[in-house]
Amino acid sequence: MIELLILFELRKQVLTMYGISREILGDFSVLTTPSYGTIKPALRRLEKNGFVKTQKTITDGGRPAMFYSITEDGINELKSLILAPPLVNPIQFLPMARIKLACADILEDIEQKKLFKDLKVKAESIIVDTNNLITFKDLSFYPKLVYDNLILEYKNFIMLIEGFEHAGSGK
Repeated sequence: MIELLILFELRKQVLTMYGISREILGDFSVLTTPSYGTIKPALRRLEKNGFVKTQKTITDGGRPAMFYSITEDGINELKSLILAPPLVNPIQFLPMARIKLACADILEDIEQKKLFKDLKVKAESIIVDTNNLITFKDLSFYPKLVYDNLILEYKNFIMLIEGFEHAGSGK
């Protein structure tokens, strides 16, 4: 996920690691708050794989600074990360799916449709699994409420996707 966020921010402008962190927090703080300890190794991996390039400079104050920019391969990787199959783990699915949806405007129409379909299918399967759990297990009051709430959350998520699909069809 961190690689997706970094590439998404770098596609807009050249940034330092501090700038990347600040931009991610500005755009995604309600979804995630990555630390420098997460960003720095991700930048190294992205650079090693040719998705990011660095430029070392000296600031006006005489301090060394490292600026990062996205490469053409990095733009392709960003799209690939957004379009990657949804995560299997339901705990990780919704946060990652929300981030992917927030980044969907960089995709072509056909790519957006694929993303929306894949996320919707996965959300629907989680609803079915949760309904089966409620139906076939003798749950006490609190777990049942939690699972009922989970179903509502996924139904709301599907409505969000359907809103995006509808907005996209009016382009």
